[in-house]
Amino acid sequence: MEKYAWRGKIVPGMQEEYKKRHDNIWPEMKEVLADAGIVNYSIWMQGEELFGYYECEKGVEYAAKVQAESNVVKKWDEYMKDILIMEKDPVTGAQPLLTQVFSFRERKNRVRRDLPFRERHGS
Repeated sequence: MEKYAWRGKIVPGMQEEYKKRHDNIWPEMKEVLADAGIVNYSIWMQGEELFGYYECEKGVEYAAKVQAESNVVKKWDEYMKDILIMEKDPVTGAQPLLTQVFSFRERKNRVRRDLPFRERHGS
């Protein structure tokens, strides 16, 4: 599964409004994201800085295409433009893709060494 990460900035003083709008994200916007194959989508905020991450079941290009062609996304972007400062890729209309420089995936069946022997091995 391809991964996508982006960054942005909130207009100073608009952090609470940004959070409020995402707490009340439109159902049709969620539907577009799902149709685009986007899963595991999270956005983090520190002060005015934003970092977003999602995974693309159908690939990053497909996700970008679906979003670029969506009138719902266009309306969302219009709705958010007064509180959000976003650099956009002129080709895709999406935030520029960040380059991944590290990844770690822990094994699911790893034996936990911090537990007593009996708990680790089910005895």
